[in-house]
Amino acid sequence: MPPQWPDNVASNGKAQMSSPQVSARHPPSLPTETSKQTPHQHTPVDKMSALCPHITSTTLATPSSEVFKEECTLCFDTQDMEAGVDVCLTCFNGGCAGERNHAKLHFEKTGHAVVLNVRRVPKTKDLGDERPKKMTKLEIVEENEDDMFEVLTVPKCLKCGGVEIERSVGKLPAVIDSVVTAMSAKRQSEVKAWQEEIVACRHTEGLVQDAGRKLEASNLAHCTSCPLPTNLWLCLTCGNLGCGRQQVGGLGGNSHGLAHHDATRHPVAVKLGTITPEGGADVFCYECGEDRLDAKLAAHLATWGINVAEQQKTEKSLGELQLEQNMKFDFSMTTQDGKSLDPLFGPGFTGLKNLGNSCYMASVMQTVFALKPFEDRYTTEMQSHVLTCTDRPAHCFHCQMAKLADGLLSGRYSRPQQETVDAEGEKKAQNGIAPGMFKNLVGKGHVEFSTMRQQDAQEFFQHLLTLTEQKHRTLPGADPSKIFQFGIEQRLQCLECHQVRYKTEKSSSLTLRVPTGDHGAGGEKEGEGGEKGVEFEACLATFFGDDVREYKCPHDKADVSATFTTRFSTFPDVLVCTMSRFVLGKGWVMEKLNVPINAPLGLDLERLRGHGLQSDEVELPEDTQAPTPAAPQVDPEALAQLVAMGFPEVRCIKALVKTGNAGAEVAMGWLFEHMEDADIDDPITAPSASGPSEADIRQLVDMGFSAAQAKRALKETSGNLERAVDYLFSHADSMDIDDDATTTATTDTTTTAPDTRPARYRLTAFISHRGTSTHCGHYVAHIRRRTPEGEEWALFNDNHVVSVPERDVQKAVGEAYIYVYERV
Repeated sequence: MPPQWPDNVASNGKAQMSSPQVSARHPPSLPTETSKQTPHQHTPVDKMSALCPHITSTTLATPSSEVFKEECTLCFDTQDMEAGVDVCLTCFNGGCAGERNHAKLHFEKTGHAVVLNVRRVPKTKDLGDERPKKMTKLEIVEENEDDMFEVLTVPKCLKCGGVEIERSVGKLPAVIDSVVTAMSAKRQSEVKAWQEEIVACRHTEGLVQDAGRKLEASNLAHCTSCPLPTNLWLCLTCGNLGCGRQQVGGLGGNSHGLAHHDATRHPVAVKLGTITPEGGADVFCYECGEDRLDAKLAAHLATWGINVAEQQKTEKSLGELQLEQNMKFDFSMTTQDGKSLDPLFGPGFTGLKNLGNSCYMASVMQTVFALKPFEDRYTTEMQSHVLTCTDRPAHCFHCQMAKLADGLLSGRYSRPQQETVDAEGEKKAQNGIAPGMFKNLVGKGHVEFSTMRQQDAQEFFQHLLTLTEQKHRTLPGADPSKIFQFGIEQRLQCLECHQVRYKTEKSSSLTLRVPTGDHGAGGEKEGEGGEKGVEFEACLATFFGDDVREYKCPHDKADVSATFTTRFSTFPDVLVCTMSRFVLGKGWVMEKLNVPINAPLGLDLERLRGHGLQSDEVELPEDTQAPTPAAPQVDPEALAQLVAMGFPEVRCIKALVKTGNAGAEVAMGWLFEHMEDADIDDPITAPSASGPSEADIRQLVDMGFSAAQAKRALKETSGNLERAVDYLFSHADSMDIDDDATTTATTDTTTTAPDTRPARYRLTAFISHRGTSTHCGHYVAHIRRRTPEGEEWALFNDNHVVSVPERDVQKAVGEAYIYVYERV
């Protein structure tokens, strides 16, 4: 094992003073500005430098892919700090050259001796009459960094103790220049994520238009079905002009364009006001449910007498509107009486910079690392892994989790911005850390999380748990994601013979419906401002309530009524409850229920404890008859919402089954993505007698599961490969079977001792969302954090971290989307 270098040893072997501890409220003053130097400036070469033999014996290469020159791959030290970043000239890993000296650790692991120290200092900029341009386009426009910074580079040999070496030897000049000019790995991932490629589809490429005619200006002044003069969409098939759906930012719309498509099935429309003389515009395909490219847009518009060259863009595109709206969303940073909330600094109070719609990730990660099992796992236990890991740090999940944990919890990066000072000289904000490397890794290959679009925090939380569990399968030590796992007991009792059947399933969070208004009744209560609130108990009842349904009893051999009861079979250490606040409203647009929820700070769930089969109960017999393939079970409310939108019922059922009954919005997204599937209208059937396909089994076996486990998971999920993967990870503890064993339908075979601890919880954190949908808006997290003085509530709003009084927490908790309760 490579030795762990002390934090106070620099690359030259000399001891340095460690950074002073940062007080939570009174941080030390920042260091003075580094003196200016010219690009590529370096000190004179001494005799040792000239005689270094490793420059010729080391393999040097010009970068062809990722160059980690902006930030260390194992911590958040950057090229803008005094010591800079040492870029390995063999594999282009970036390691900090300061007190932590991760560059030295990389050398000890790999033997790569020659590095280029990269340090960046800002230039003094004369603004003159230049005015900042407002960002409106959903894209990254690369800044000219040569005008903003000076880049100082020094080639060094770590095998010689970190001395500077002659930069003119062999291939070194060309390698140095290529590193300096290469686009960094950070910028590559940003640009790729922001570039949303819009492509053509068969509906735009094969568009058939009616006989052309010139549309008069009066016919283009407003929607043909209402007086709305903006947000107008021209049908490219027949020339009908209809208003669009309501959009973010208050953009009006009565969905008459969508209604026209539903009546005629004309697929493609263009938004007037976004047409440019170059032929660009917002083009939407209703059949695909996506923005599309119309390569023949000029010709298609000419059919209706519209000359593209004469058009001027007068309205913002949908992408511009979404970006602008997301930039406006902000949570109040003041108390109820109007006073500014006090900023917090130090360990546990580090903010996360918004990378562009990344607040969903920031709120989840702040919450997760406020839990001690995650803190201990990635700040202490994982250090041995970091020291010995042979993967590239930027590509290792555990290394990046350890890096993020250190960044958030050490206090090292929780310092106020130098330029943000009020009239009294108080520093009011912090830069925080930018988790770009982490986001790039956890989102890699994921259709949603690899983009820069806003995403749902609950979906990201589940994605994180899946990754954590998957990565811990081959790693010693406790899996911290286990703290969220619990068992759900489902009890069925026939009301004729009174016999019972029990089934248990594992889960890691609860999704609770909000029973209010037209979407359900019960539990309503007047809020402080007169608005109706909902009791948290009423939300729990939507999941744990008793239900009476029709049932074919295997004992009575008849259709009877039966009670279905849901309880906890085991309780988690940390209970995550997500409120289902999004429903389909008027105009088939997803609406958010902003009704307050009266959530308690303390929660007792003892009444919801399941007790399993009792001594006086008789189990229902198994049905020995050959079973008829059962119809897929779907959420009837979600099914009704999708059918009301005009989708065929078979497609709606398939979408709900494929998405695990995650709700109408998620299913609708699946429908739009799979509209072109050849089997979209084929009904879902039960697995055939021949069992799952060998190809699906092989895919699961390649992930490290046995063939028997793969067959069982596919059987339990009706042959759906994606759901089978989730099933395997969520049932890992109960899947101890051999390849030759006969699989059964039981879902939990663990024989752990019964959990007799009280089921009492207290609120540790909650994540709130402000906006109209999960794809538009802003997330923040309120977290109860431990401090040397005790505990206090903190609001994490990207890189803003402030103290929140208890009375303000009581009000904010009613607006939460996700509640996190820790067991007492």
